[in-house]
Amino acid sequence: MAEIQYQGRLHHLQKELMAEYYAALTASAHGSGVPAAYLLIGGNPVELLRAFDILPVFPEVNALQIAVKKQSLPYIQAAEFMGYSSDNCAYVKADIGLYFAGRKTPFATIPEPSLLLCNYVGCNVYMDWFGHLAEYTGRPTFQLDIPFIRTQAGAPSKGDVEYVMRQLERLVERCEEITGRKLDEDRLRESVRLSSLTGELWSKIKHLTKHAPAPYDAYFDSVTMMAPLYCLRGTAQGLAFFETAYAEMTERVAAGQGPLEAERFRFVIEGPPPWPHLRTFRDMFTRWNAVAVASTYSTVGGLWEFGFTHDPDRPMESIACHLLEWNLTNRNFLQRYQQIERYLSEWQAHALVIHSVKSCRLFSAGQGDMREYFAKLGVPTLLIESDLEDPRYFSEAQMRNRIDAFFESAGHRSIAQGAAL
Repeated sequence: MAEIQYQGRLHHLQKELMAEYYAALTASAHGSGVPAAYLLIGGNPVELLRAFDILPVFPEVNALQIAVKKQSLPYIQAAEFMGYSSDNCAYVKADIGLYFAGRKTPFATIPEPSLLLCNYVGCNVYMDWFGHLAEYTGRPTFQLDIPFIRTQAGAPSKGDVEYVMRQLERLVERCEEITGRKLDEDRLRESVRLSSLTGELWSKIKHLTKHAPAPYDAYFDSVTMMAPLYCLRGTAQGLAFFETAYAEMTERVAAGQGPLEAERFRFVIEGPPPWPHLRTFRDMFTRWNAVAVASTYSTVGGLWEFGFTHDPDRPMESIACHLLEWNLTNRNFLQRYQQIERYLSEWQAHALVIHSVKSCRLFSAGQGDMREYFAKLGVPTLLIESDLEDPRYFSEAQMRNRIDAFFESAGHRSIAQGAAL
């Protein structure tokens, strides 16, 4: 099979934008005077930071960038030498190792935080992670306590929304202390407006993979769009990127063009990618002409395709709702099942692949039950395991054998079903 070139125009535009983003972080680290705040991807109030010209820094993004460049292991081992366990979150270990290596990466120097903003949404490791960073850096911390969804309807109560909004008001006060200026309400509404337009475009792009062939892979190609979605959300540059992305994807739909020469299998995938082996992992699906038409990982920072939008007329409330309800990590198992079921049905997928992350016990817990649940519904389901950051937990031969066997069986099943018809 001829080698497939995955990187197109959109990928190169993303690289340019992310290079500008990291250049701003490096300038801050070298004394530009622009404050930086560390925060997490899962739902987040980045629009508030934009209103104060505070640079958002995402330790998860930094860690995955290191992993993609196959440089994560020394940082992980440095953290393990400090006493972090082998089964601790590899994102955490890579980030801690990076901090004690002087915060210097091949793509940027990460600034010291003016604020550690822990937006807790469903993962208790976040609190320990930012607690350790607070101890190591000596910098101020703000903990956003986001209640877990507890109702059968899967929506936060009015009290939950008010509770989070009060915390956001205190966060504004903290940002005012850091920057020495009051919140500009117009700046906040403009940032929320840009986020709203960006989210609407991202939602439209996500729905385009309902077409056959899908114009892009909603797992492997989505990561190209996820970086601007999170790091540049609430900015004119981020919005311009998604205007370009939507135009390109609609052109591909009109031309009947997909990411591969042929689309044989359409699948949904659960879990983040193994970043140190991303190209190898993708090739294992490409060789079967298998395309991901939906992925839960692409919703880790927001579920725009299911109806959420930021509202500039009620900026604080919509930020609170984003934190509470409209992101994957703050959803319960029944909601995760419902999300996958919608993908399988509405996006007309043939199978489910679950990529379980060895060092993320909280998120991976229950995925065995998930496999059984969908298998009982008659959905061909594959559960595989490696890690999102640690290259030591990836067995290429074993992974390839599992994926090959799965799609070979799926192919025989589709032939048999065609014969029965």
